[in-house]
Amino acid sequence: QVQLVESGGGLVQAGGSLRLSCAASRRTFRNYAMAWFRQASGKEREFVAAIRWTGGTTYYADSVKGRFTISRDNAKNTVYLQMNSLKPEDTAVYYCAADLDRPSWAPHYGMDYWGKGTLVTVSS
Repeated sequence: QVQLVESGGGLVQAGGSLRLSCAASRRTFRNYAMAWFRQASGKEREFVAAIRWTGGTTYYADSVKGRFTISRDNAKNTVYLQMNSLKPEDTAVYYCAADLDRPSWAPHYGMDYWGKGTLVTVSS
């Protein structure tokens, strides 16, 4: 059974920090690139960050570069998103996604598997 389960969302004041976690079944973690996307109310889903299977290559949206850090622990089948200096515009449902890592892989919206999301609310 394919499963991605996000956790760590909540309410935080602007300038604060949160760490999101995404626990994956072994089948959906080994050899998979992992990514975070988010969707604010009334807006389209947007890419946030991604990390390749080996963890050596990461990608970030310009809007979060320098504030968010994606990492993975392959022994724990878990990917993390450390979010610092949060802004009200970061408020959204954050989704974890997995995609089979290939030599030419790059983040995209047609990821193989998706979690159900965790809500992050940043108050001003």
